[in-house]
Amino acid sequence: MSEDFYDVLGVSRDADEDDIKEAYRKKAREYHPDVSDDPDAEEKFKKVKKAKEVLTDDEKRQMYDQMGHERFQQAEKRGGVGGNGQRGGRAGGGDPFGGGQGPFGDMGDIFDQFFGGGGSRSRGGQDLRTSLTIDLDEAYEGVEKELNVRRPETCPDCDGRGHPADSDSRTCPQCNGQGQQTTVQQTPMGRVQQTQTCRRCEGEGTLYDETCGTCGGDGVVRNEATLQIEVPAGIQDGQTIRMNGEGAPGERGAPSGDLLVEVSVSDHPDFERDGDDLKHRLAVSFPQVVFGDTVEVPTLDGAAEFEVPQGTQSGEVFRLEGKGMPRLRRRGHGDLYVEVQVVTPESLNEEQKEALEAFAEAGGQEIDVDEGFFEKIKNSL
Repeated sequence: MSEDFYDVLGVSRDADEDDIKEAYRKKAREYHPDVSDDPDAEEKFKKVKKAKEVLTDDEKRQMYDQMGHERFQQAEKRGGVGGNGQRGGRAGGGDPFGGGQGPFGDMGDIFDQFFGGGGSRSRGGQDLRTSLTIDLDEAYEGVEKELNVRRPETCPDCDGRGHPADSDSRTCPQCNGQGQQTTVQQTPMGRVQQTQTCRRCEGEGTLYDETCGTCGGDGVVRNEATLQIEVPAGIQDGQTIRMNGEGAPGERGAPSGDLLVEVSVSDHPDFERDGDDLKHRLAVSFPQVVFGDTVEVPTLDGAAEFEVPQGTQSGEVFRLEGKGMPRLRRRGHGDLYVEVQVVTPESLNEEQKEALEAFAEAGGQEIDVDEGFFEKIKNSL
């Protein structure tokens, strides 16, 4: 059975409501799960019922004919088609990392494209983006930062109206005060009704004799805003903080958009970050790795003692549990991984040379002190 609703019911595209209801009754009797022997009866019955629901609703049928089956289904899944053909509501918030757009873009825009924007529809404000750079210590502790953002704001002089409060007004003659205009076109698929926002009054239904001198009638001005932002402990480079309601103002009292702040965490001279873990290279001397030693290791929470075991090899890595970054929005910390690096001295005094030469000879190595001594010692570690 085809997915197309007309084919599901077996009717033509110009079938009237009575024809559709009659076709539905026949199909319902054929596929009702209580009487049908068809193994797919239940699924077919659901499709028949759905087809009848859409094609007997004038507004839904109009949307279905314009958009086609697949796009109509996508719009319905995202709340774009509500009961009695009305658009589904789009609540604010949504995905903290996106703007509520699916593979076809903003579904409200799709409906405006086909059926126009109603004069009473007020759009929420746009989301704005900015960036903020912090250092690793601030990412470790969490920090409150001051953020300067140039953004559109509701005009303070006209309160977003675009005209003085006491300016004279008259009904828009283009739309007779409706804020929208409706046109009907005859197409091969039937009569198509299209509603669009009135261009002359921009959907208000009213014309005003004066324009606000501050915003030029836009109802919006661009100002420098100073905001306080809370950066949580454990935030990672490239993550975004959403500041609700701090974006551009909405139209005619609709909610403002959000401000999306992308956080950059600068590099640290002592640590390399890997998620919640930190890495540190610890420089030690040859005697320290030979005999073992207790040394101090820097952490972002102060120095910590670390036992270098006897016989530690250069490049060996040790884990200090819980000494890494705090886990964002969770309990606990990551770990600190310490990579031991044995430092080879660039120069030695005579006493040190004699001691190292004796060490080499005791190990059965014959080394010419004047030719590659330090290099050979380094390679023997």
